[in-house]
Amino acid sequence: MNERQGKAVRMADVAKAVGVSTMTVSRAFRGDAGINVATRAAILTKAEELGYVFDATAASLRQNRSGFVAVTVPSINNANFAETVRQLSRGLSRDGLQILLANTEYDPDEEERLIGELLRRKPEAIVLTVGGYTQKTRQMLQATRIPVIEMWGLPAKPIQHVIGFSNPDSMSRMVDHLVGLGHRDIAFVGGDSARDPRGGERRQGFTAAMRRHGLDDGKLVTAGPAPVGMAEGAEALDRLLTDYPGVQAVIGVSDLVAFGLLSECQRRGIDVPGRLTIAGFGNYEIGRICVPRLTTLDVHAGRIGTMAASLIARILRDDAGNQPTWIEIPADLIVRESSG
Repeated sequence: MNERQGKAVRMADVAKAVGVSTMTVSRAFRGDAGINVATRAAILTKAEELGYVFDATAASLRQNRSGFVAVTVPSINNANFAETVRQLSRGLSRDGLQILLANTEYDPDEEERLIGELLRRKPEAIVLTVGGYTQKTRQMLQATRIPVIEMWGLPAKPIQHVIGFSNPDSMSRMVDHLVGLGHRDIAFVGGDSARDPRGGERRQGFTAAMRRHGLDDGKLVTAGPAPVGMAEGAEALDRLLTDYPGVQAVIGVSDLVAFGLLSECQRRGIDVPGRLTIAGFGNYEIGRICVPRLTTLDVHAGRIGTMAASLIARILRDDAGNQPTWIEIPADLIVRESSG
């Protein structure tokens, strides 16, 4: 504990030194937009000079607020999920809110357990990566009085608020692009959709688009249980070429899988895109710097986090949590050298 002249420095001491009320000091530390910039700077400067440390936890308890937002993601190793969380955290911090992050590991039962634990801690809101919830999970979320935001998809039965993109429609755009290049034998490589509903939706989008074009929709390779990445993509190339020797193009469920396919092609001396066109999903950094660079779909991972933070701030400020919000952020097709 910081002390001055043998006594703990209090908020009232800072207020007296600056010549403002204790409430103004509290609001300044919470980042209240109604506090004058110069006043806030003077308060923070004087607090540092006196050695005062703002106790955010105690302040939240006095206001009957937890001060945090619960967030679930299926993987903390995924760069796109990490970018969503980073921008969400950045946006929430401007309103004095922090993130309590839970990693579900693509396991619906673990997700159920974690959501139960999170809700018991009374978060201001809960942000979920859209998935295949268990019945109990859905019941808990529908019963809670806090705002529920689902992201990274457009669920058929939304619980409350939604911010995301359509996985099937996005994948359909990629198929349309490849067909437009003259490809007819197109394959899809993904993980076990039972553990990855978002990947399953992309596969559904692939098959629906292929049927719409009157093409064979059965060239599917399961690379293993979700999450699948670069290693699984590389291993899947052998099965792809063995099962479908005439394949002209392949779409990975993510850029990571597509990069694995690309790397294995390079190891074997298979020309991309001359012999095999490769496309991904997600616009990961690795797809932007590999050679050749990957054609992909940009799902705007950071924007999802930023918009989720703004939505939460509006809901908490206006007490509008009972009015469902639907925000669709369409994915953008990015054409690069891997598709010619």
